Amino acid sequence: MPSTGQRGNTGSPRHSCCLAATTDRPVLLTSPMESSILAAASVSRASVPATVFSPLSSSSRPVVLRTDVAGPSPAARAVRCNAAEGSVLYKLDADEMFNSSEVIQWESGKSINSIAAAQGIRIRRRCRPRYPSEGVGADRAVPRNVLEQIIWDKEVEVSQRKAKTPLQKVMESAERAPPPRDFVGALDAARHRNGVPALIAEVKKASPIKGLLREHFNPVEIAHAYEKNGAACLSILTDEKHFLGSFENLETVRNSGVKCPLLCKDFVIDVWQIYYARSKGADAVLLIAAVLPDLDIKYMLRVCRSLGMTALVEVHDERELDRVLKIDGVQLIGINNRSLGTFEVDTANTNLLLEKRGDIIRKKQIMVVSESGLFTPADVAYVQNAGVSAVLVGESLVTQEDPGRAIVGLFGKELLH
Repeated sequence: MPSTGQRGNTGSPRHSCCLAATTDRPVLLTSPMESSILAAASVSRASVPATVFSPLSSSSRPVVLRTDVAGPSPAARAVRCNAAEGSVLYKLDADEMFNSSEVIQWESGKSINSIAAAQGIRIRRRCRPRYPSEGVGADRAVPRNVLEQIIWDKEVEVSQRKAKTPLQKVMESAERAPPPRDFVGALDAARHRNGVPALIAEVKKASPIKGLLREHFNPVEIAHAYEKNGAACLSILTDEKHFLGSFENLETVRNSGVKCPLLCKDFVIDVWQIYYARSKGADAVLLIAAVLPDLDIKYMLRVCRSLGMTALVEVHDERELDRVLKIDGVQLIGINNRSLGTFEVDTANTNLLLEKRGDIIRKKQIMVVSESGLFTPADVAYVQNAGVSAVLVGESLVTQEDPGRAIVGLFGKELLH
């Protein structure tokens, strides 16, 4: 949820944040401090020209501010969403996101962090104008863990990127990008073709835990080697500060002739990142349940669908999995075997969660990806027996002299492609 946990941090009232819907895409127009808690107000693909939504209603119902009327101040012409059935305003008022419990709680004065904490999210939001780990005294923030540090830094990065390239420009670039490729379809085809979980092979230079993974790092060479040796899809790290990745790597790989669908592996906290990833050639994005409250996941799924993209929704534990399974439209769930508390890796996490929720997952026809801790054919067989359809692997491949041929060592056989 790309916003601060305390309203006072912004130094501005809540009405500094607003949402708009264009003629055919959900658009977020907001301050960098409080952006997507009210993303629910945007109706995907609705025809709502020049309409702005604001969270300032004193009741539990949002206010719609029209900008297509004469006068100096749209706020002076605020109207309730109680229009006649069939009208644009009626449709907005009936939208489930527009009237979600999170929006109502936010309107009543609860902080973003408290709303997130009620869903079991332990990653706090800071949204400082500079990197929060810098500074001294009370101005120096202390993150609880590596993921929280990454998210705090990501808030600053996204804020700076948005200032340089506004959302509308990014959306226009996304519209001009070549059509997205079928990420889920590629995984399903590879799984049936090889009789083993499909491989999402990761192009990854470093990690905050292991440091530099590969000194001679050529993302295009690695991507082509992966594809040649049977990878169904590729994951491209784009976080610069902690993983030494970049969107330039994503764009370069996309333009290099690689045919595999590409996952933009970033820490998404704002829909701006989704549009930007699409503009750079991504076919899928990662949404992390440990970071994003339910409302944000729902809205970001809506944005992904409008762009023809796939969302890989990542969970770490049973509570996160239960949250995600209650959200409609999820096609792909990633189970991360790395503990957020200890950062230890245990592939038994995949087995445990699928033992408990496998029936629901199969009933909903959701494809499951096992992530982290996969190094040998025995590891792959273990999660395959647990019920996964795909595996996401980076470290055990990219650290080898020939990352492409390392796929044979991972699966114990050559994969068809």
